[in-house]
Amino acid sequence: MPEKNKQIKILLLIAVFTIVVALFFVFDLQKYLTLEYLKSSKAFFISSYEKNPILVLGSYFLFYIVITAFSLPGAVWMTLGGGAFFGLFAGTVIVSFASSIGATLAMLIARFLL
Repeated sequence: MPEKNKQIKILLLIAVFTIVVALFFVFDLQKYLTLEYLKSSKAFFISSYEKNPILVLGSYFLFYIVITAFSLPGAVWMTLGGGAFFGLFAGTVIVSFASSIGATLAMLIARFLL
């Protein structure tokens, strides 16, 4: 019986992973992770950050973790955007922690799904 529960958990994790990656491409979200989009939206992101820094930092942090954990394309542009929008110190801290957590989750996904 424990073996069956383990197989169900693995199948559930595979299904969640597949759904997240499929939704990313179905909704064409990769267009938001390009240098052109970052350049065109810089003023909007900076003004949003000035109005509500905690919400913007938290959203960026979680979004970066998801992108890294599911190995979605765009981490380079997220890193550059973090430095451009939040400054050197805050950008470095946020990107370092988010990328570390995301990479850890990616390793756990790979370990338990493969």
